[in-house]
Order: sequence, then C-alpha cells, then structure tokens
Amino acid sequence: MRKWAISALALASVISGTAMAKGPTYNASIVRTSYGIPHITAANWGGVGYGVGYAYAQDNLCMLAEEFATVAGERSKYFGPKATAVLGFGPIDNLSSDVFFRAAIDLPKLRKNLLKQGPDATPILAGYVAGYNRLLRELGTEGVPVACRGKAWVHPITIDDMLRLTEKQMLLASSLALAPAVIGAVPPSEAKAARNDISLPDPDKIGIGSNGWAFGADVTTNGRGVLVGNPHFPWNGPSRFWQMHVTIPGVYDAMGVGLAGTPLVTLGFNKDIAWTHTVTAARHFTLFELAIDPADPTSYIVDGKSEKMIARTVSVPMPDGAAPVERTLYSTRFGPMVAAPAQLLVWSKTKAFAMRDANAGNQRGLGTWEAIGKAKNVADIKAAVSTTLGIPWVNTIAADRYGDVLHADVTAVPNVSTEKAKACATSLSALVAARVTLLDGSKSACDWDNTPGTAAPYLLPASEQAIYERRDYVANSNDNYWLSNANAPYRELSPILGPWGTTRTLRTRSGLVEIDRRLTGTDGLPGNKVDQGIAETMVFANKSLAGELVIDKLLALCADKADVAAACAALKGWDRRVNVDSQGAYLFHQFWIKAQNIPGIWATKFDPADPVHTPRDLVTDGAIGEKLIATLKAAADQLAKENIALDARWGDVQFAQRGDQRIAIHGGDGQLGILNVQIATPVPTGVTPVHGSSYIQVVTFGDTGPQADAVLSYSQSTNPASPHFGDQTLLYSAKRWVRLPFTPAEIAADAQGPAVKISE
Repeated sequence: MRKWAISALALASVISGTAMAKGPTYNASIVRTSYGIPHITAANWGGVGYGVGYAYAQDNLCMLAEEFATVAGERSKYFGPKATAVLGFGPIDNLSSDVFFRAAIDLPKLRKNLLKQGPDATPILAGYVAGYNRLLRELGTEGVPVACRGKAWVHPITIDDMLRLTEKQMLLASSLALAPAVIGAVPPSEAKAARNDISLPDPDKIGIGSNGWAFGADVTTNGRGVLVGNPHFPWNGPSRFWQMHVTIPGVYDAMGVGLAGTPLVTLGFNKDIAWTHTVTAARHFTLFELAIDPADPTSYIVDGKSEKMIARTVSVPMPDGAAPVERTLYSTRFGPMVAAPAQLLVWSKTKAFAMRDANAGNQRGLGTWEAIGKAKNVADIKAAVSTTLGIPWVNTIAADRYGDVLHADVTAVPNVSTEKAKACATSLSALVAARVTLLDGSKSACDWDNTPGTAAPYLLPASEQAIYERRDYVANSNDNYWLSNANAPYRELSPILGPWGTTRTLRTRSGLVEIDRRLTGTDGLPGNKVDQGIAETMVFANKSLAGELVIDKLLALCADKADVAAACAALKGWDRRVNVDSQGAYLFHQFWIKAQNIPGIWATKFDPADPVHTPRDLVTDGAIGEKLIATLKAAADQLAKENIALDARWGDVQFAQRGDQRIAIHGGDGQLGILNVQIATPVPTGVTPVHGSSYIQVVTFGDTGPQADAVLSYSQSTNPASPHFGDQTLLYSAKRWVRLPFTPAEIAADAQGPAVKISE
C-alpha cells in the first residue's frame, strides 16, 4: 500500500508539472510541411506528448474536446440524453453512452496500470495534456473554432481524460460494440425495463476493415521491402487518422498517423521499416453462460458454490440542472453482465450471461507502438508485438529495407484452446458461434487458461497465434490468418483466432488475384515484380472482382429482357471499375449488394483447395435467373427514385463536400470485391463516403532512407476554416500522392514557415 501511495504521489507530480526541476518541464519544436503535416521534435517523451497534443488540437480541437466529454460520460449533460453519439462504429443514444463509460471505465485500475508501463508512458500522456491545455490558453474563448466556441465542454483536461480515451481506443473493435448489451442487462425483477431489440454485433457488418500488403526481396525490383498500407476507417469523428512525424534525436524517429488522443505514430515508417495494421478476425472477448442461484437472481453458481454479483450504480448528470439519472449495472468474476434477446441471451431466473474482454485495462499498446517505431527490422516488430501482447485488435503487416516481410496476427486475445472451446460449449454456443464464443461459466475450469510468462494473465501466447515471416509477400484484408499468402496456407489454430479453411471475402480474393497477376506478369503492367509506382497503381486500380465474375453472364441473361433493356445497356458500358469516370458503376453497386445474397448463385462452390478462385460461375437459368433480373430491375428503379441516370459517372454520384466544393471520390464498397473501399451514405443527389480508405501509404527504401508516398483521403483538419480541410481530398480524387519529407533536409526544403517552439 505504501509503495502505491508513493507512486501515486510521483504520478501526480508529473501530471501537474510541479516536479522539482529547473527550467521548463516541456519543450517541443513543430515544423509544418505541405498539407499541414507537423514534424515534432523534442528532447524527451514528455516533450513529444506536449508537441503532439498541441499540434493535434490545432487541427481538430472541437472533435477532440467532444471525445473527452464522451469518454467522461457527459454527453447527456452537454448534448442532451436523447441525442445520438457514435460509440465504436455505430450510433447510440447519449444516455446509454454515458452509462456505459461511467460503468466500464475503472480509473483507479487504469492509473495503477499506467505505472506498470515503463518510464516513458506517464510523461508522454502528461505532456499531451499540457500541450492540449496550452493551446486552449493561447486561443482564449474567442479563438476557439466556431463549431465549439463558447461551449462548456471545451475545457482543460487531465491525465484521467487521456486514460479514459486510451481505454476506449483499446475496446474500439473489441467489446465496445457490446455496449448496448451491457447497458440492457437487468435482473428478472426489472424485466419490464429490458429492451428486446438488442442483438450481438455481426462481425461481417461492423464495417471496419483495411488492406495491408508487404512485398519482400524475392518479388521487388530493388530487392528491398515495399509496404502498402490501406486502412479503412471512418471519415468523421475521433477514429479519423491524423498525420505526424515524431523525433527524439538519437532515440526515436517515426512518421505516419495516429487516432484522436494518440501521442505516438501507430501506423507508419522509420528509416528501416514500414508497417500497417488491418482489423483482425480474432475474437477479443468471450461470453460466459451463468447458472443463476435459485435463491437470488443476482447471484450465480460456480463449481456448486454461489457467488454474489457486484452491483454498481452510476449517476449521469443531466442538462440544465435536472436531476441526474441513475442506473445500476452488475458484474461478475468474468466481467459485466450482458443481454442480447435477439440471440436468446436473456437474464432469467435460471441463466444469464457475462462478458470478459482481453483488452479491458490494456495499456500496453503505447509501449508496443513505441517499440515498433524504434524497430530496425521486422524481427524487432515481431518481438515487440509478441512480448507485450499490447496490440489490441489489429494485424501487423510490415516490410524492412533488407527485404523481409511480416504478418503477425498477434493481439490481446483470450487464452481459449480448441479443446476448451469444445469442452466448455453450452446448448446455446452453436447458436451464437458465428458472432461470439460462449463458454460455460458454471465451471471454473472453463475460464480462460493462464500461461506463465505472458505480458498479462489469461492471454493466448504469441507462440499460439499466427506469424508469417517471408521474402515474397504477405497480404491481409481482414479475413483471418489462414491465407495471407495464397501459396502458403497457415496451419489450423484456436478457433478464437477465426474459422480455418473457410470462404474468403471477395475483397480478400481480389487482393490475392491482383498480387498473383502482378507476380506472373499478367496484369498488363511492365514486368512481373513490384516497385513503388506499380504498387500505387494497384492500390487505386479500383477493379471490382464481383464485376469480373458476373457481368458477362449477367449481360447475356438480360440481353433480351425488355423490362431491363436500359439497365442492361448501361451495364454493358461499365468498365468494371469504380473510377470517377466509370459509367454504370452505381447501377451495378445497387444490383450486387442485393444479388449476392440470392441462395445458390454460384455454380462452382467453395473449394478449400482453391480458395482464391471459388466460389465462381454465376448461375443464370431457372428461378435464380429470374431473381437476378428482378434484382436488376429493382436496382434500376432505385436509381430512378434517386433521380440518378443508369449510366451516371461514379464521380457524379459519390462525392465529398468541402465547403462549396463537391469533390468526386473513387473507390467503392468492399462487397463488390473492391480493394479501395469507400462505404457511402445517401445524401441529396448522390452518396458521400463515411468509412473507407483513409491514410494510404506506399513505402520502400533507398540508400539514404525511406521513400514514402501517402495521401490522407479526408485531409488533416476537421475545421472548415483550415486550409487543410480538403486539400488532400482533392489529391485523393485525382489519384495523386504526397512524397513525405522525412530527413532534416527534406523537411527544411518543404517547410511552410518557421519552426514553432513551445515550452512551459
């Protein structure tokens, strides 16, 4: 206890900046190059956080301030309880969001865990706090951007705000999607208050994704690595990426991106390595089926003994001085109670369900990304992710200057073996298996295993997860570890890492098809190897594998059908891509989104011996042919309803609005087998991207350092008054790239003004 008290005092001293030291606590230098990219140099980690927090707030103050209100559980107070927020990647009402964060975030535990993360973690977070608060002081009330000027939720922050935000990021593609199920779990005595519409999230419909390719010396023209990073993330909100270059001379020098509140590069490159991430198919939480004590619905039986649930009442402040709203939530030895009536997971007098998340309290990520940013080769990256198990929910794909490549599907996942998953299944496990792993919570033997030596208890060791190390290529588009190289399928591992030997998505298949065409010289481009320029062409080729697979047979089917003659003619003129000039692409999009779900649509079924090219061969006769024609007619009718021509240019349909400027956007839905994903939502006269290709980077290495081309599709700033609100969006529209300045000489040559030096 005394040790904790001393540590807490030291932490408070760092946070408040009152540590007894001569001179300023924080110093940073910030140079902005083209497109508003900040290059932040500091002498230590506190200075790094200081510079990053200051520069990020310059570009995205209102968005970040709102996010701090969200994770503090104060949205109801500032925005009203019935308004909606984005929690993870889906909408939720503000009151539910507040209840979740106030119940789920354990600040004392997070503070204690922070002290275990090594000497760099606390200073960098404390520095971020100081940098953010400095900008607020400099701006004053009238200098805050118009969108949040005078708002009570824009105020100085503390390190607790950073801890809350970090916890939220760790849970983002983990159990955060179960927030409604946590909030909706009530004892049988309160059944009238229960919601019956809550469902477990469908992993195939969450919408997060990415492509990551790494090419090694055996297939590159320069014999060095080439890395393609194409994460698909939201265009709006705190999960947008933000570019930065962070340097501590002689210690750390990495460039790339991070999310809101991230004080380090989490996806990018240094002089020797480049890395990207894709959301993994592994499961980061499990559910436990509880046997309820007949004498008490808030107690449960484990190994024949009753255990009392822990009740926690949270109080959510309301606007305008109204009385706070109180909610009581329950938790168990496994974690919080959950309910999903849509899957029959209800809290009854005999059974109930609890959730355990491997990423709850995971603060190891900061140290993991620090180690990756310092790596000298992919072996160092492998060691970083394997030792810390700090990567929360993403694959790591990397290449180095020596021509080695890596795919590590190594994250914080439950230590549940194949044998345990089978032995501990309940009567409901098979029913929910497509969405979640359900274990028997009435037996302590069914809890996660604890392997000595892991970075945290009960996590699956890295040695039992998937790691590819190669000299040709690795690729991932969010399917599981099985097929990152079409010529080298991985051995079967725990089902917690995803189903083995199953159908790949059209987007995964599209990537592997394009890589095979490149390496066999059949893609129409010069030679049969990969260089930076060819990789960039591949990224923005915008081909639709669905179009390639079905369009010829569909055209033959519809050729003599009068009721779809105009639609058939429009599809005949489509180039099977989603470039801004592609005509008829929107018609095919509307057709395929529904047609893909017609049962029995493929004549050649999935073959695990040929997973890249199966299923295939569109069925066009009989009832299926009739359904295809009906679906095409419905698609044409939908376009007529939207007043969009059947042969409309894709760039006239899909666009991003930046002020008065309407910017055509290429790319499309991954369900069409398109690699350059853009998921769009309807707006008047078309659709606009809300999720998809974000920070796209193609990196290789020369004799003097990295050669990195990148573009940030939605641009660097969320402030409409900023010159960097839409400048890179125009570049993305034109398929243009930014050569990123990395060396001091390159930065000096591209500097958009003198260095800004800040200290306190």
